[in-house]
Amino acid sequence: MGLNVDAPAPPELPEVDTGEYDDVDVQGTEYRREELEELLADGAWDDAFDEWAAHTDLDAEEFAVAKELGLFAEFDFFWDDFADRVGYHAPGIPEDWRERELHPELNSWETVSGINAALAEFGDTVSRTLKEEYIDWEAEYEAPDDLPDF
Repeated sequence: MGLNVDAPAPPELPEVDTGEYDDVDVQGTEYRREELEELLADGAWDDAFDEWAAHTDLDAEEFAVAKELGLFAEFDFFWDDFADRVGYHAPGIPEDWRERELHPELNSWETVSGINAALAEFGDTVSRTLKEEYIDWEAEYEAPDDLPDF
């Protein structure tokens, strides 16, 4: 399907302990957010957005809702040294969206679910783009010598 819109600005990454996220499990505390923020600003965000936008099922109206709610600014990306990957926390529309009257265009669970799923897919695309095309550092974690051979 594809989406023909301009990319929102990359987020300013928060100084949050990833243990506060329900959907993330990270070993360690050195998240390298400053370096990741620079890589996002240097093109990783736009490259990932272009890739994601070419394949997303999100339409322009749904994208506008996510943008107006400031959801793209709420993304978090962090280095997970143990897993040698860029982890991410994707924002989403909360379950009580109807009671909170978050946006006049939000009128169905299908729309909310679609936006939330698309944001998770975008987070994954940004994470992979950073790791595959921008990061040139290696994980510092070394497995203990006493691990069993399988």
